[in-house]
Amino acid sequence: MIGHLKGTLESKSPGGVVVDVHGVGYELLVSLQSFARLPEPGAAVDLWTVTWVREDSIELYGFVDRTERELFRLLVTVSGIGPKLALAILSGLPVPELRRALEAEDVARLQAIPGVGRKTAGRLVVELRDRVGRIPSEENGRDAHLREAVLALVNLGYRAGDAQRAVEAARRAGRERIEDLIREALRQLGR
Repeated sequence: MIGHLKGTLESKSPGGVVVDVHGVGYELLVSLQSFARLPEPGAAVDLWTVTWVREDSIELYGFVDRTERELFRLLVTVSGIGPKLALAILSGLPVPELRRALEAEDVARLQAIPGVGRKTAGRLVVELRDRVGRIPSEENGRDAHLREAVLALVNLGYRAGDAQRAVEAARRAGRERIEDLIREALRQLGR
């Protein structure tokens, strides 16, 4: 299984890229979000990958960061979501927005993604709302504190959407340190 590729970006188009690694060109399918973050052809590139083996083909999916790759892996665990639809979902929403939509149980936002209907959006929320918060994030330090506070509350038994709203309220109240965020969020949840 191929988990990571580092080489030269030979070509790119929406949905697919070719990466040259020591003379071997690897064709990868990418989300539109990853495509937008890639450099121009000829530049060095570093992609996290998922190898998908089917009866009649082997496909490589590429991601600019680990968080997107882990979210892809989580999406394909949902009944009825294959790799193509998972890539379409990642193309439809940036990773932070997709995480927030799942945690906040925002079915309407998920339905706005092409290929995701009402039933699929509902299934995504039911199966992933509590699991998406466990994916490590490559956000900046302050956002990482917020994510850690939410994860701490989820580990205490609160639902991810409720924990997210309480932590955001604590941040708006001026709390910055993780301990203060959690303390204020717990106060908010206790109301």
